[in-house]
Amino acid sequence: MNYIDLFAGAGGLSEGFIRNGFVPVAHVEMNKFAAQTLKTRMAYHYLKEVNRLDIYYAYISGKISSKEFYSHIPLNIQETVINREISDETIKEIFNDIEKNMARIGCKNIDVIVGGPPCQAYSLVGRARDPYNKEHDPRNYLYRQYVKFLVKFSPRLFVFENVPGILTAAKGRLFEDVKRYMNEAGYDIDAKILDASDFGVLQQRKRVILIGWQKGLNYKYPQFQKIEHTYKVNDLLSDLPKLKPGEKIHFGSYTSDPTEYVEKFGIRKSSDILTQHITRIHNERDREIYRLTIQLWNKEKRRLKYHELPKELRTHKNLHSFLDRFKVVGAEEPYSHTMVAHIAKDGHYYIHPDINQLRSLSVREAARIQSFPDNYFFEGSRTAAFNQIGNAVPPIMAELIAKEIKKMMSE
Repeated sequence: MNYIDLFAGAGGLSEGFIRNGFVPVAHVEMNKFAAQTLKTRMAYHYLKEVNRLDIYYAYISGKISSKEFYSHIPLNIQETVINREISDETIKEIFNDIEKNMARIGCKNIDVIVGGPPCQAYSLVGRARDPYNKEHDPRNYLYRQYVKFLVKFSPRLFVFENVPGILTAAKGRLFEDVKRYMNEAGYDIDAKILDASDFGVLQQRKRVILIGWQKGLNYKYPQFQKIEHTYKVNDLLSDLPKLKPGEKIHFGSYTSDPTEYVEKFGIRKSSDILTQHITRIHNERDREIYRLTIQLWNKEKRRLKYHELPKELRTHKNLHSFLDRFKVVGAEEPYSHTMVAHIAKDGHYYIHPDINQLRSLSVREAARIQSFPDNYFFEGSRTAAFNQIGNAVPPIMAELIAKEIKKMMSE
């Protein structure tokens, strides 16, 4: 079975489908760094298939250049990634590119379309700052572009992922429109709010997963079994070297054997090298705030409120709203709080629990919380990597969704 991934980001959703044997026909992504990450990941899967992962590891450890790396990758693998914005002006060209890819691999029909339009427009925080409830934001209408792909390629089934805020945006009218457009395109749909922590991801992350299938098919929304476990967030962090703010391990070694969790859930394999364990620089004031935040969390399991900071550590006069500006990732908790793209701007919401390090999470630690395997390489700067990670669908969650969809479509 094959699929197209729209608004693909760094490929978290795609990764879940590849792990279940689905073949990617195209990934459409406007961000150049995320598109480059997708290209690198497609190269990884190709090299794994032809038993030449040594080339991949040589690239991510800096031993060979990007040019040399891609000289080993067939063009048809690279061209599954279409680095374009989806708009009225570009959509016909994107359709053409996808049809070329279909012809190249000899596929007549598309089985599945997956993806979720950028969701900041539907987020509750975004709406709180916008008196017009973002009704004029063009991102609110990207679902219509998504539906154009359903009309054009008639997949048997599609998966549409978004934030829970889409259900209540514009007093629920927006989601009613989404459903109407999809029904008119010929699909029965069902939507549920699913939490990544129920899928074995060590992160509480609620998302709307809408699944649609062609009218007349005897499909129904899959039943997902909640994964019960006793793992803790520290199982994601304990084998990684300790770092000071601003320290970088672009490629290096782990400090201990993998924990049971990272091994069992495929986050770290025996062949892996540690990459992108990169931290941001913090000033002394922020580090002092981090110290107080960690101390309070360790002592009382309570989040520090901004107005509780000593006056000399405050930089804002607003002591009435957005008071939870600093958050520790709880090492002994069964899951972290939600990872969002704001981690690209600052790390205050993702403070490492070790009081001796006094820093925010590294790129690799953030990727692990999102359940990306250590062999997943993010292209671009540190900020670009954080942005891709924060916006992603956790691959472990995606894998279990894809597994149930495959089962349903194979019956």
